[in-house]
Amino acid sequence: MSDITRSRRAHTASTDTVMTHRMIMFVIFGLMAGMFLSALDQTVVGTAIRTIGDDLQGLSLQAWVTTAYLIVSTIATPIYGKLSDIFGRRPLFLIAIVIFIIGSILASFAQSMIELAAFRAIQGLGAGGLMSMPLAIMGDILAPRERAKYQGYFLAVFGISSVIGPLVGGLFSGASEILFLTGWRWVFLINVPIGIVALAIVWRFLHIPKQPRHSVRIDWWGATTVIVALVPLLLVAEQGREWGWGSPIALACYVVGALGILAFVIAETKMKDDALIPLKLFRSPTFSMATVIGVLVGFGMFGAMLTLPLYLQLVLGSNPTQSGFEMLPMILGLMIASIASGQIIARTGRYRLFPILGTALMSVGFFLLTFLQYDSPYGQVAIAMLVIGLGLGQLMQTLTIASQNSVGVRDMGVATSGSTFFRQIGGTLGTAVLLSLLFTLMPSNIVGSFGDRATLTDALDAAFDPATASAPANEKIMSSIYAPIVAQTTDAVTQQVQQGVQQATDAATQAVAQQVAAGQIPAAAQTQATQAAVAQAISAASAQIRQQVPVARVGGDGSVSLDFSDAADREAFVDGVADTLTDRFTSGDQDTSIGGSTLDDTSFLVGADARLTKPFLVGFNSSATSVYWVAMSVVLLAFVLSLFFRTPPLRSKSALQEAADERRGKDDEEKRAAEAATQTGALLTP
Repeated sequence: MSDITRSRRAHTASTDTVMTHRMIMFVIFGLMAGMFLSALDQTVVGTAIRTIGDDLQGLSLQAWVTTAYLIVSTIATPIYGKLSDIFGRRPLFLIAIVIFIIGSILASFAQSMIELAAFRAIQGLGAGGLMSMPLAIMGDILAPRERAKYQGYFLAVFGISSVIGPLVGGLFSGASEILFLTGWRWVFLINVPIGIVALAIVWRFLHIPKQPRHSVRIDWWGATTVIVALVPLLLVAEQGREWGWGSPIALACYVVGALGILAFVIAETKMKDDALIPLKLFRSPTFSMATVIGVLVGFGMFGAMLTLPLYLQLVLGSNPTQSGFEMLPMILGLMIASIASGQIIARTGRYRLFPILGTALMSVGFFLLTFLQYDSPYGQVAIAMLVIGLGLGQLMQTLTIASQNSVGVRDMGVATSGSTFFRQIGGTLGTAVLLSLLFTLMPSNIVGSFGDRATLTDALDAAFDPATASAPANEKIMSSIYAPIVAQTTDAVTQQVQQGVQQATDAATQAVAQQVAAGQIPAAAQTQATQAAVAQAISAASAQIRQQVPVARVGGDGSVSLDFSDAADREAFVDGVADTLTDRFTSGDQDTSIGGSTLDDTSFLVGADARLTKPFLVGFNSSATSVYWVAMSVVLLAFVLSLFFRTPPLRSKSALQEAADERRGKDDEEKRAAEAATQTGALLTP
């Protein structure tokens, strides 16, 4: 046997051994540390975003903070997958953790929502690896049917972060100051010690048998063109409501995005197997359908799910911590469905039912959300979230497993990252489009809720009540919303009443002057007669005015004031002006408009009188249900496509095992060839 053959066999023996359960557990331990960092960040930020937006005066810019994170993580995902195929999973996973820690430090010191969006983008650069690398590594070391056995560990991480995250986020965002920093800044700063621990665990435990490098070409053109394709389209999705969907800058984004997509396809075609996302993957009907369904599910899931914490906090009045715990039904449903579907997949190797049932349940969940009213009980929301969670739990791992099962060992990384990439594209588009829709509809829906006469009269009765208006809890909502309405109304009524009193006194003065001219009253008595006539006119006018404007008070000198302390008088007054104000709201009067800037800080809703907050809760509820209708429509399309989803049986070997078997087969062939050559040489020897 040649030395070369012996060397190869020795290498094979050392590197191609199937990983034992103990080795797999060490790897999973490292993956869990990185996943905990990413999962905790999402749950912490989700419950704290309203407090952050209020403090930085930019809640309506929330979509920028979210989409910046998702855009960069989406673009980075396939790059991580490709680089990890070339240089190995472990170094890329370590780099992702370091970048995520740096982004967290920067985000904790943001001074505006735009700065926060930029720093969240850096976080997203690391998160792209934190989200895709564990899936690729799992695809390497475990056969598709075996992954369900280890799924519980990852679900435990996800469940723990889902419980701890809202609590931590609520405690931090609810604290005014912690160690000389605003409380919510610790939402990001807490990632630093956790990230350092995760970095140490991954460095110590995450060791995977190396695979031979099959390529050293990096698809930089693909990475560049995917940025050119995605960023303009996501920008117009976010800013279209301000720019105008047909404005020149929006049209420019459409054109640049379309050219970017064309350039991306050309670049990937030229790079062939070394492409960022090899187009040959789409030759597999399973991969193609899983990708399309993933985009649609991501659109509905990410976009609509971001509105739920806002709904719980704004409409139901929950604080950040409470809203986090109130999201647990969805987490519970997700965990139950994931474990159950994973066990069934492990036992049967079949999974076609789960995309169908998962999208159907998600559609039902969103449909239930469309029935929400501003005063709906939490139980109604909880049931809908549980159903959505049961649907998601059957989709997340199933679509990834389907994508991995449809490709060979060499393309495991790009297939995994490609599946994650397209699902995140859907999520990023959903976030941009649906949050943009939400904040576009909110001002008009809030104004529309003021157009409801019953809602308006209740709100005005509270706003004109001196005791309610002066209450500390109502100070912000009065100054932000109702004070201008009250001032305009009282000024107009006071001016109108004052004109009536003036007309009465002018008429009395003129009548006395005419009597003096006619000789009926001596000229010397004109002043005294005028004063008496004016006093009588004021008294008569006051009685008449009180009948028309019950809150009006006319002084002896003819001065006019409005007294809203009497409930009956105030109710009658509000009933009188309600029709006029209703017409102003429904006609879109600029003086009654609610601009987007008004919604940048919604802290005025906290603790305020329910009659004052009702128009805003009704308006937000109407906007949110519109979002849920759109999400349901998108997920329903995914349900229809899932009916045509072809799912071949899952492979029973891991990627590492298949690669080891392949190399072992080649070595056996070389061994037989060497033995044959040796035997042939012996026969020829004289």
